[in-house]
Amino acid sequence: MKLPAHAPLAVQTRGDAVESIHYGSLVTTGPAGTVTSSIGDARAGFYPRSALKPLFAVGLVRAGLALSSEQLALAAASHSGSERHQRIAASTLADAGLDASALANSTDLPYGVEEQKAWLRDGNGLTRLAQNCSGKHAALASLCVTRGWPVRGYLDTSHPINELLRSTVEELTGEAVGATSTDGCGTPVYTLSLVGMSRAFGRLAAAADGTAERAVADAMRAHPELVAGEGRDVTAIMRAVPGLVAKDGFEGIQAIGLPDGTGLALKISDGGDRARMPVAAAALTRLADDRSVRAAVEPFLSVGALGGGEQVGELTAVTA
Repeated sequence: MKLPAHAPLAVQTRGDAVESIHYGSLVTTGPAGTVTSSIGDARAGFYPRSALKPLFAVGLVRAGLALSSEQLALAAASHSGSERHQRIAASTLADAGLDASALANSTDLPYGVEEQKAWLRDGNGLTRLAQNCSGKHAALASLCVTRGWPVRGYLDTSHPINELLRSTVEELTGEAVGATSTDGCGTPVYTLSLVGMSRAFGRLAAAADGTAERAVADAMRAHPELVAGEGRDVTAIMRAVPGLVAKDGFEGIQAIGLPDGTGLALKISDGGDRARMPVAAAALTRLADDRSVRAAVEPFLSVGALGGGEQVGELTAVTA
């Protein structure tokens, strides 16, 4: 097995010494989808995990699924499992004449820290609606009703929804998928390059009025609190930078699109999460001509390292 040629992307200091180094790969693409900068191995295949959700949502809209702006944002989300998040997922099902028994995703507790505490305090346990992908799965089941496809077994590899998802991802990324596996929630996940994901998010963010891509991007922009949740960095950076579309994924994935069609995608090689946003923010400062954008992402550039309750170091991008 050939290993990707990752490069150092971030360091954490403690005092005057470098304590940890995070390796990975990063790429940026221009409005035409061509590579404008690259670090590491941007053409190696990797699983984008939940960063695929906005691309899946485009396919659902193209196939005729009619959702409210909130429902569409949640279809593209890895939500925190708040009462509002679960209520919107349930409304997507109800509009199609379904309930939570139609969901085929894995069961889980809410993903958000505070949301999970509140959920457990109220005596709740593992459910499919609480799981962070329930908005996507509610949309998948609802599309089956719209198209007259069987709801039961919508995750089966022979189900027509699987071809829809794969072909949409290939068209938006501009590349054929490699290996196919199963994501944590049960939906398919494909190996793609960072170049393809960056291209897809640039296309999503710059899409013309009336397109499915624009519908998904506008829903995410209108409801960043649904794409992730309160206190989470993806929600915060979408609020900070007008027009930006962002989606993270497990195992150190971040994809971003800017309204001019610029894209950015990165993978932290060890799958850790803490370096993901500082590295992305540093790349945004290099991409943005607008001083207001550089100022908006400044709070995301570092994470403090604590010693005795005081900051004694920080995690920052190598190239910042």
